[in-house]
Amino acid sequence: MKRNAAIEARVAALRQAPLNAWIALSDDETKLVAQGTTYQDVVNALDAMGDDSAVILRTPPNWLPLSV
Repeated sequence: MKRNAAIEARVAALRQAPLNAWIALSDDETKLVAQGTTYQDVVNALDAMGDDSAVILRTPPNWLPLSV
């Protein structure tokens, strides 16, 4: 995947993610693979999927206009 395409895929994944939530992105950061209210919710979902390489992060309550 080209760098620009990877960046666009990451931005698209973040745009579809719920705000003010814990999320997990695929290891290449192009797909939303899990989401939850708590960090543990996301970890449990990833464990159930057998995914040990996802990137876990918390989304903000709202995005700044230039963030995504």
